[in-house]
Amino acid sequence: RRHEHAKTLSMMVQGVTAGILVVGIGGNNGVTLLAGQIANRDKLSWETGPGRVTANWFGCLTQIPPRGVHGGVGFQGRYDGLASADNAVIGGWDIRSTKLGQALYDCRVLEPDLVRQVREEMDGYEIMPGVWDPSFIGESQHETALNVVSGDDDSSTRCRLERIRRDIRMWKEKNNVDGHITVIWSASVERPSEAEYESADELLEAIYDDSNTDDISPSILYAAAAALEGCSFVNGGSQNTLSAAMTSLFEKSYRQPDAPSTSALSKFAPYSSCRAYCLGTDFKAGQTKFKTAAVEYLRALGLSPRVIASSNHLGNNDMLNLTQKKTLKAKMRVKSDIFGPWQEDDLDHKVSVMYTPYIGDEKRDYVEYTSFGFLSSPHTMVTYTRCMDSILCVPLMVDAAIWCDYFVNHNVSPTDAARAT
Repeated sequence: RRHEHAKTLSMMVQGVTAGILVVGIGGNNGVTLLAGQIANRDKLSWETGPGRVTANWFGCLTQIPPRGVHGGVGFQGRYDGLASADNAVIGGWDIRSTKLGQALYDCRVLEPDLVRQVREEMDGYEIMPGVWDPSFIGESQHETALNVVSGDDDSSTRCRLERIRRDIRMWKEKNNVDGHITVIWSASVERPSEAEYESADELLEAIYDDSNTDDISPSILYAAAAALEGCSFVNGGSQNTLSAAMTSLFEKSYRQPDAPSTSALSKFAPYSSCRAYCLGTDFKAGQTKFKTAAVEYLRALGLSPRVIASSNHLGNNDMLNLTQKKTLKAKMRVKSDIFGPWQEDDLDHKVSVMYTPYIGDEKRDYVEYTSFGFLSSPHTMVTYTRCMDSILCVPLMVDAAIWCDYFVNHNVSPTDAARAT
């Protein structure tokens, strides 16, 4: 009751400025996000090996103030109207029924003393049943899929889409969310969808047609539902959810309230004409992001990168899902293509990922960079990183949602929003 009272009082004083709906709320990212928000909201402190610490938003660029002579990278207080994540409302879907506090305990990401303080409240959060298609994820995920949309709501792609839309509307009303909502895909990586559409009309027609057998993934349905409800969508997976057709669906100029009655859009009325954004392909705050920065450093020195050999291993559920070839293909595509724009034709880039259950969520990666220096003399540099995977991902989720809220309120164009994020 104390938590509920504090949360309600905070909403009355400051208003709800952002809503975050996570697909895969029961996963490591989702429960770490929720625990972090509760810890910051209630200003909790807890014991760690080195000593006692207090909740903070380190890593979240929208939530930390500028630091240093030149201001650094913090944006809190720099822009009027940049929301506080302390006051955000968080919810979501999951195909697993495990209570969120229990899921946080099971994943072993955060310190036990913090888990103890937030577990009971987290167990009281609703988990909406998830839309799923077993063909899109690894077999390792099937046994625990006990909280899925079924019956008439699962009878066609159109019914699944409408169920997600209804979930969004009901969640918004139940939680009195009066700010912008961002839907974030943080569920298991899907295999690539084979469905291709040239326009938003084609995409909506395919979803509406109950006899359609196109290869439409759950993530595509969540993204389309978000657009129709005026919510932004952030793709935290490496599957091919976003496309030209999906981008068109998020364009405010497409979702006009006066759409012709013969259009595909009119079949989904009522729909929102509010501005919303679709962003991202995979969360990149670890090895892949650092590799791009490291290669920029090498190129800034005038060196010519020749070999980048990297490996990373961890034992969380996301990596377990990637033990299947059909889902691994999507992940490797994103990890391998990062240097394409630099047109380094002679660069030999190799990537390996390994599932090691004992390591849990703690990602460990090793990268060796070999470049040509003056007179083609070799220059070799090695990096080694250890960090909980969710500790890297959650700040991206927070910042994406807060920036989407800010951009909507300041009428920022999709192009500028994509460039900024």
